[in-house]
Amino acid sequence: MSRLTFSMKSAAMALSLVLGLNAAPAKAETLADAMAAAYEHSGLLEQNRALLRAADENVAQAIAQLRPIVAWSGNLARDLGRNATAASGFTLVNSDSASLSLTLSAELVLYDGGQTALGVEVAKESVLATREGLTSLEQQVLLRAANAFLNVRRASEFVALRESNTRLITQELRAARDRFEVGEVTRTDVSLAEARLAAARSGLAAAQGDLARAQLEYLAAVGHKPGRLTPSSHVGRLPTSLEAASTTALRQHPDMAQARRQATVADLRVQLADAALSPTFSLTGRATLSDTLRSGAHGRNASIGITGQQTIYAGGRLSSLQRQSMQNRDAARANLHVVSHTIRQNVGNALATLQVARASIQAGQQQIRAAQVAFRGVREEAQLGARTTLDVLNAEQELLDARATLISAQVDELSAGYTLLAAMGELTAQKLKLKVRIYDPAGYYNMVKDAPAGLSEQGKKLDRVLRRIGND
Repeated sequence: MSRLTFSMKSAAMALSLVLGLNAAPAKAETLADAMAAAYEHSGLLEQNRALLRAADENVAQAIAQLRPIVAWSGNLARDLGRNATAASGFTLVNSDSASLSLTLSAELVLYDGGQTALGVEVAKESVLATREGLTSLEQQVLLRAANAFLNVRRASEFVALRESNTRLITQELRAARDRFEVGEVTRTDVSLAEARLAAARSGLAAAQGDLARAQLEYLAAVGHKPGRLTPSSHVGRLPTSLEAASTTALRQHPDMAQARRQATVADLRVQLADAALSPTFSLTGRATLSDTLRSGAHGRNASIGITGQQTIYAGGRLSSLQRQSMQNRDAARANLHVVSHTIRQNVGNALATLQVARASIQAGQQQIRAAQVAFRGVREEAQLGARTTLDVLNAEQELLDARATLISAQVDELSAGYTLLAAMGELTAQKLKLKVRIYDPAGYYNMVKDAPAGLSEQGKKLDRVLRRIGND
């Protein structure tokens, strides 16, 4: 028995040293602190914020298509040759020459059937859809942090409960041995207590392993190791009606809003495919300077005009694009129903879990009170010889199970509450009023939506912003 105790203690100490999870900070950490840390240090959020800024640039690029395109080209060439002509008496004469030309051109689309304007609208709606996706991801990050916090609390309390159980059974084992020495119980009672102690130590080791895994999940979800975590308070007022919760979720959940934006984008792409059949007219201008070096010959030429073009036949490609865009539109509209049903289901599941957890808490509290009374009574009766050691151990096990059930129910209630908030679209840093600097998804968009040029004052400001983001 002593070897088993020593080996299990050594294993627990080694596990703690390897993981480095025993150091407790001076300040206790609340659930709100954990979610705030996850919000500020999530690499997943940073990645998708960058993707959102990249989507913002699609608006700038689409708007740029409405503006003139100005370009220049230059050519410097030297021709080497020897020619025999009638003028030279058919004698080979060198005809080397050098030329230089510079051309400045400008082009502005006058009419394209609305393709460019539709492209701008598609880009804007795509940005709004990406913003909703970022909000949905934010909810996932915060919910993961909340569950990690609660699971560490659950595992910690399980370890404490198992430690208390081990100490109590150790006391029962000592009592059984003392009673065996005086002949009050048999060797069987002592063996039962020894077996139950071994099982308690095994349960303690398993609980310590669960705690280690919960701490590692906390590190991954929050960004730092868990320290001294304070007990969590209630989530707050939550809807008790499935209809009310579902109505709120369908109105404001980011997944639903994103699906609506994607359906709008699909509708615009149908119009874009139709507009691709229209002719395109552009205003063009060109100015050229040319000089034949060493000869003094030079020239200046300029032209301005309107060019038009239209695809008459492309092997059926344009018609295929039209049909494809219609199918994508139908798929996007059908996705609205899929997302709405998923949201309703998630709300219903979270609400049902919450109600079950609350009922379990009430039943668990009653169970603990009854189990405590039963355990005390059985132990006193055993001391008088009216109960066996097995009766005492069974009563103690029922009390342990009741306490573990209550701990799980309390954690499940909080977890279900935050899951319900996420299912309703309300688990965001802003709505939770976390003490963080809220990321403004419109900040970068407002800087690039007018497509500033790189050398403009706005372009230089953007460059400074991007450098600062990169350094962060």
